Amino acid sequence: MTTAALAEPTKAVTGGWIAVFATAWLGIWMAQLTPVQLLLPVQVEAQLTTDDWVQKVLAFGIISGIAGVCALIAYPLTGALSDRTTSRFGRRRPWIAGGALLFGASLGILGLQTSLVGVGVFWSLALTGFCVLTAALTATISDQVPVNQRGFVSGWISAPQAIGTILGLVLVTALIVDQALGYLALAVLLVLLVVPFLLLVKDPVLPAADRLTWSSFLEGFWISPRRYPDFGWTLLSRILVNFGNAFGTALLYQFLEHGLKVDDPEGTLILLTLVYMVFVILASLVLGKLSDRIGRRRPFVFVAAALQAVAALTLAFVPDVGVAFFAAGLLGLGYGCFLSVDQALATQVLPDPHTRGKDLGIMNIATAVPQAVAPFFGALIVAALVGFPGLFVLSAIAATLGALAVLPIRSVK
Repeated sequence: MTTAALAEPTKAVTGGWIAVFATAWLGIWMAQLTPVQLLLPVQVEAQLTTDDWVQKVLAFGIISGIAGVCALIAYPLTGALSDRTTSRFGRRRPWIAGGALLFGASLGILGLQTSLVGVGVFWSLALTGFCVLTAALTATISDQVPVNQRGFVSGWISAPQAIGTILGLVLVTALIVDQALGYLALAVLLVLLVVPFLLLVKDPVLPAADRLTWSSFLEGFWISPRRYPDFGWTLLSRILVNFGNAFGTALLYQFLEHGLKVDDPEGTLILLTLVYMVFVILASLVLGKLSDRIGRRRPFVFVAAALQAVAALTLAFVPDVGVAFFAAGLLGLGYGCFLSVDQALATQVLPDPHTRGKDLGIMNIATAVPQAVAPFFGALIVAALVGFPGLFVLSAIAATLGALAVLPIRSVK
């Protein structure tokens, strides 16, 4: 007999559910992307004496890469543990709460660090908290949202990402210019914005009979691509597209400062992010809902990845500030559509309802790890290929291959 916690959801979630879900993601993205885009690179550069920007990016990339290893472990581990958590508060809520507290506390301490080792340790802890929190929160889509609503609901992951990025950048550049206070403000906002979801959304309790065993726990981390090919193709597509996006955006500040040599790279970055944000919001919500309505996912994912490739090629061959704004809009349109529809697609190719959290945790690795390692490898690519055009070409190649990887999927249209 299927328990309530494992049953396939059929009842539509309410507008209130979506509102607190989106609010939680707004706090999460502000706390995660603002450091990546600005606070961390500036903090790392302050510890170095060299004027070589490539060396500075490599230092940031090493720290980011170490944190990426933590994400590689934390995502599937948290997902697997939350799948079998029998707390009276539900399967997911204890992990959402614990992840938010770890994430927030680590950010608060990170702002006080004055050494590269300290920055590396506490950013790794912060990203671990981010993974614990988001692994459990993402699993609530499969737990509680019916298939015909998942594209629209998933759009409320990506739309807050765009809004959170611009709000976070404005917060730490215009309102709070002190580094330590900037990190602390992000930490406080994170916790405050996650709390409504914890308080208002019910989480079905898993019976004690379904407790996790070590044998099933260890065996569950291997998902055979031969037995579950659609899961494998979806994972491969997500890895490639996210590498494409990460290569196209990870060094955007350095591209503006050293590639295009703009007078105000910080201000230009905020304006580019604003353009990107508008198109991400429109694409994620409108196209996610359209995908639900017509019952198709693959064509949307294919076109979304292809648009990102076109945006990257535009930056590679027409390096101009005006063209960069056009590319930002195109990238936002493609990535916004990809984030919402691909998330819905991922929930439909999961092998087992017992392991939704773990399987989505594996899927989420494909989002977090490319973002973490892109600065390091991006700097190496720029140095090896003598400039940014080579980086953007590789971004386009990765996105194109990611688009092609969705074509063999058969269980979802």
